Amino acid sequence: MLRLLTRTSALLDTFGRDATDLRVSLTDKCNLRCTYCMPAEGLPWLPSGELLSDDELVRLVSVAASLGVRTVRLTGGEPLIRPGLPGLVAQLAELVELSLTTNGLGLTRLAGPLREAGLRRVNVSLGTLRPERFLALNRRDRFADVVAGLSAAKAAGLEPVKVNTVLMRGVNDDEAGDLLEWCLDLGYELRFIEQMPLDPQHSWDRGQMVTAGEVLQRLSARHALTPDPTRGSAPAAVWLVDGGPARVGVVGSVTRPFCGTCDRIRLTADGQLRICLCARDESDLRTPLRSGATDDELAARMAVAVLGKKAGHGIDEPSSLQPDRPMSAIGG
Repeated sequence: MLRLLTRTSALLDTFGRDATDLRVSLTDKCNLRCTYCMPAEGLPWLPSGELLSDDELVRLVSVAASLGVRTVRLTGGEPLIRPGLPGLVAQLAELVELSLTTNGLGLTRLAGPLREAGLRRVNVSLGTLRPERFLALNRRDRFADVVAGLSAAKAAGLEPVKVNTVLMRGVNDDEAGDLLEWCLDLGYELRFIEQMPLDPQHSWDRGQMVTAGEVLQRLSARHALTPDPTRGSAPAAVWLVDGGPARVGVVGSVTRPFCGTCDRIRLTADGQLRICLCARDESDLRTPLRSGATDDELAARMAVAVLGKKAGHGIDEPSSLQPDRPMSAIGG
């Protein structure tokens, strides 16, 4: 039987890390088919009855907030395709500070309403500045829509607008410098992210991954980069570009892991709590939630799960095993 916790208990693990950031997946569905994320035909989607309702999401976030979670990032799949999203954002914004990661396709329609509802920031995924390459990478001819979505986000005041880029060797790694200069010109903040073994095909090849060190080497050929010491627990190591104030970040999840300061946990769209992106197990919150569990009981389950967090994800170790769920089902 789970011991009930006081409502002021923190989500601490055995290494002293305090989980204050919650990533909440709103859906496993997506309207792109990015080659590094899912097959061309898509994936078997979760049945609608297994997805958390708005009320269930708000309740679980409320419990997490009572335990010290201060920031929530909404993810997917593609979160902008969730029906009634501005209304959900309005409810969540009363509890925590909100940001969102998206492919950008719905931002021309939703950036303004989401900002009015309480969303503060967005990260938009974009791996190329070439429309024909975008089509090859994402299997949809929507480059112009993403660019328009980025512009709409900036106009709505969702700042800083960040661009997430995964470089792949021989695919788009020749665009590192061009992407940075494009973002500098338009006032976006670029984040390069090392490709992780989270694809459903389980075909990740470390040799195809462009490392953080390589990214920095390529950027330094064009710009002076100065380390920004104010990283804290953020996943991205940040550099000032040509003395600042412009910045660029690199998330070296594989070659430069930041597990020692990780403050993140994840809630999947079907109500499973994951204490690490690469974890191979989950803690079911949906079943007790729907079976009448009290907030104290749900809080206790969250706290017990967090206690089991390992020291690191171990991706770069030979014994590492890929999670059963792909990234689209886990939440980015």
